[in-house]
Amino acid sequence: MGERTAAFGRRNSSGLRFLRDVVVILLAALLVSFLVKTFLLRSFYIPSGSMMNTLQINDHVIVNERASLHRGDVVVFHDPGGWLDAGGAVEGRTASPRSAFSESLSAVGLGVDKDDELIKRVIGLPGDHVQCCHALGQMEVNGVPLVEPYVRRAAGQAASGIPFDVTVPAGELWVMGDNRYASADSRVHQGLPSKGFVPESDVVARAFVISWPAQRWSWLNDYPSVFAGTDRKPR
Repeated sequence: MGERTAAFGRRNSSGLRFLRDVVVILLAALLVSFLVKTFLLRSFYIPSGSMMNTLQINDHVIVNERASLHRGDVVVFHDPGGWLDAGGAVEGRTASPRSAFSESLSAVGLGVDKDDELIKRVIGLPGDHVQCCHALGQMEVNGVPLVEPYVRRAAGQAASGIPFDVTVPAGELWVMGDNRYASADSRVHQGLPSKGFVPESDVVARAFVISWPAQRWSWLNDYPSVFAGTDRKPR
């Protein structure tokens, strides 16, 4: 009788521990989901090389939908009209494959991206005068030449293979890929009705961390030192 009672007690204790573990897991999942929704975080998958070397093909990034925008931010935005039709679907968009990682993010509220969204770096804010390139091949924002460590280009290449000289309208942005010679960004779409600008209202979120693959985990830099002094608007 004693042995039978002890065995029953062990089974009962094991069952209680299992139930406790299930409750803890559910509570943790609910807490993560609450935090995610509170801070409006989402996950995006990178299928192209337009943001190399900052973002590699197959990277996943986490974005903050409540973040304010600054020059140098990497942002996800809706197609302003015609960008994807003009080739952005190949080299500049985000995508949402149903990988096990994507499914796991969705399970805790980190919804994946839609089919009309792209990712680039903010170079010009409303009112900024952005031009390229001066005699040394640098881009200028409000007359300040930029030294851009995030740009992927061959030795001796200018900051852009496409010359431009624009003033960003109110409520809009000028965005460019880090892989300057393989990015269909604001420069390429100047002939569209949007004139290459992206309405701030079309910005979905700011990317702030590479979350996958694990060996690529890192915070995304907005390089404030690169844009130091550019707040001075041209007269």
